[in-house]
Amino acid sequence: MSRTEIAQLGEFGLIERIKSKSQLRNTSSLLSIGDDAAIVAPPQSTQMVISTDMLIEGVHFDLSFAPLSHVGYKAVVVNVSDIAAMNALPSQILVSIALSNRFSVEAVDELYEGISKACENYKIDLVGGDTTSSPSGLVISITVVGFGDPNNLVSRSQAKMNDVVCVSGDLGAAYMGLNILSREKMTFKQNPDMQPDFRQEHEYLIRRQLMPEAKTDLIHELAELQVVPHAMIDVSDGLASEALHICKQSGVGMYLFEDKLPIENETKLAASEFNISPTTAALNGGEDYELLFTLSPQAFEKIKHLPDVFPIGIVKEKEQGAHLVTSAGEKVPIQAQGWKHF
Repeated sequence: MSRTEIAQLGEFGLIERIKSKSQLRNTSSLLSIGDDAAIVAPPQSTQMVISTDMLIEGVHFDLSFAPLSHVGYKAVVVNVSDIAAMNALPSQILVSIALSNRFSVEAVDELYEGISKACENYKIDLVGGDTTSSPSGLVISITVVGFGDPNNLVSRSQAKMNDVVCVSGDLGAAYMGLNILSREKMTFKQNPDMQPDFRQEHEYLIRRQLMPEAKTDLIHELAELQVVPHAMIDVSDGLASEALHICKQSGVGMYLFEDKLPIENETKLAASEFNISPTTAALNGGEDYELLFTLSPQAFEKIKHLPDVFPIGIVKEKEQGAHLVTSAGEKVPIQAQGWKHF
């Protein structure tokens, strides 16, 4: 495969290359890549929701097993998920990257292939960003802009007593996918002649780690059913951590029930391989990018037929604390043991 040095194009040539492969889908995007700033017109009767995330090679992703296109896709998804967690929908993104001379123009093309695919899937416009050099590795910073009805925007701080605690899909799969990929990387380092052992039952777990999806479909479904959660957060750092965030911000307690946690059979089998409790994977694994939310029992009746909504707990008074009620009926205090940024 031919290699084109980024220096041959230069910064502005690289920007033009990225711009030529981008297209606008939203009428709210008035001015895009190529000016000093983008111009966005908020749709009528909406409020703007903004979030940003930075992903650093060696910290958030490992290019020894993560293709650049997957990294680009996931970088968009983790930002989209933050907007969905506010009960809003994404509209525009700005992507900034820092690259070492290890990366070629073709590598940048592959990265933006994933970014473009995510933009297409989530109907987002790439409207700007920045490119610069890095002394080592790859850094990706994405800012996402979304919009929502001001009456329906949701934070972490309004959970109410006796709310039903729900999650939008299964938990722990991404963590077990990471374990499988890390194991095969170590095996390869010890013996480069070995072929990776990716069995069919691992496919789902690896996909959940490398190419997760944000639950924007749930936001559309909630709007159609005229249901607004009281509190919501995306599960990026682990269910336990996110549950505690809601408890702290809302000033409440919470019981989660072990036998209600949605865990796929593939996750349970992989957890057994690694001698990990599936419950531990679900509580502390992180990177599932499901939505954890609370809503009244009456509102839950309206959505309980949705196939990917699982009731897993109940909101309690603050004094009752945050506990996992085990299958044996024992109450265990919930502790955040997932991803720590520092």
